[in-house]
Amino acid sequence: MKKTELIFVPAPGAGHLVSTLEFAKRLLDQDDQLLITLLLIKMPASLLFIDSYVKSLTASQPRIQVIDLPEVEPPPMEILLKSPEYYFCEFIESCLPHVKDMVSKILSSAADSTTHHQVAGLVIDFFCVSMIDIANEAGLPSFIFLTSNAGFLGLMMHLPNRHQQISSSAYKMSDSDDELLIPGIADPVSPRVLPIALFNEHGGYTSYVKLSQRFKDAKGIIVNTFAELEAYAVEYFVGDVDDHQTPAVYPVGPVLNLKSLPHPDLDLAQWHKTMKWLDEQPQSSVVFLCFGSGSGSFSALQVKELALGLEQSGDKFLWSIRVPPSTEFKNPEEMLPDGFLERVHGRGMICGWTAQVEVLAHKAIGGFVSHCGWNSILESLWFGVPIVTFPIYAEQQLNAFRMVKELGLAVELRSDHRIGGDPVMADEIARAVKSVMQSDDGGLRKRVQEMGDKARKAVMNGGSSFLSIRQFLNDIKGSA
Repeated sequence: MKKTELIFVPAPGAGHLVSTLEFAKRLLDQDDQLLITLLLIKMPASLLFIDSYVKSLTASQPRIQVIDLPEVEPPPMEILLKSPEYYFCEFIESCLPHVKDMVSKILSSAADSTTHHQVAGLVIDFFCVSMIDIANEAGLPSFIFLTSNAGFLGLMMHLPNRHQQISSSAYKMSDSDDELLIPGIADPVSPRVLPIALFNEHGGYTSYVKLSQRFKDAKGIIVNTFAELEAYAVEYFVGDVDDHQTPAVYPVGPVLNLKSLPHPDLDLAQWHKTMKWLDEQPQSSVVFLCFGSGSGSFSALQVKELALGLEQSGDKFLWSIRVPPSTEFKNPEEMLPDGFLERVHGRGMICGWTAQVEVLAHKAIGGFVSHCGWNSILESLWFGVPIVTFPIYAEQQLNAFRMVKELGLAVELRSDHRIGGDPVMADEIARAVKSVMQSDDGGLRKRVQEMGDKARKAVMNGGSSFLSIRQFLNDIKGSA
């Protein structure tokens, strides 16, 4: 039988790369005639543990080939300080010649190959949409892999229309703007819960618009969500596509890596101590606090308020604290209020980097105070752990807003909190923690656990996401 090859180009960064590779594995599971070539873009500060993860995966997946692209000179550091999104987009642009050259070589190799396979398309991260031009020049269909959700897809489809309608002087959004009606999101959206980059006059807003304008040019958009979770958005985008000129949309999630990556910051002795302590706690009795890489950006005041809030709540807790770079602190304990550890002795633990998936899977965990990154939300739903929303950056505010208001699957601490904004105070934290840990009466825990069951069914044979992947595979073969 003739084999089919797909070329994947993930964005650099653990969250994007891991989700892309996990999706690639799902495709291989459903189609034994599929080959995947991964073009790996590396940032100058790429982490070695990511390299080891990629190598371990490909060693067990002979149908995935990884090609490291030549490294390029990054944009000036002052651009990163003004707008991380603009910096990232500029970096991706500098990689285009290498991607184009490699796609050409892969196509030539397939044409000369005696293995009888053909290249069927290019699957690109949503930060890499400028590569749609490379696919077009090569005569290949392009598909965007969206590591976020269908609500975020709605925002990206809305931005070009909004940008076209406003005056050219309105180069960014403002908190004083009217609420937005965003396709695929059931409720009007306050500007206060939109990505902070949209308010950035140094390239953040223009970068988002530039990315969003290319979405319509793809043949399809693959979204890390499932129909049962975002029923309103999925029905909008998958229902009658012709009504809103959207490419084909494939909800394929939850795409998760349920085994945490090895990480150089993991203290094994502390990890074993943490897991032993969790083993000793009653079921659903511990609230877990973990904020991804953004936790290192918390001010000393915010860390203090978090500590006092946990103390006031009276609940058991496990708190993963990252020490901010370029500070006088050498370990997490130094950031805490005087006497805090003594006062909460026995009912709380502090740790550094920890394996989030394994912690959420533990029977003792009953709540999760989270930055609301989409991967973290999917993990919490998978394990039936209700969330307290504490967004920091990117699209996390929009995720938090929808989890509380539209989906009813989280407790609101803040939905509009942004990095560098007003700190969340101790009494707010205590109130939200108590609410999530005593959530049985309101039905929240039951709803979250039911959604976790639906998530598992969605990816099983015959489930909604399983069938969506099958549709995608049929479509690429029809295009080949």
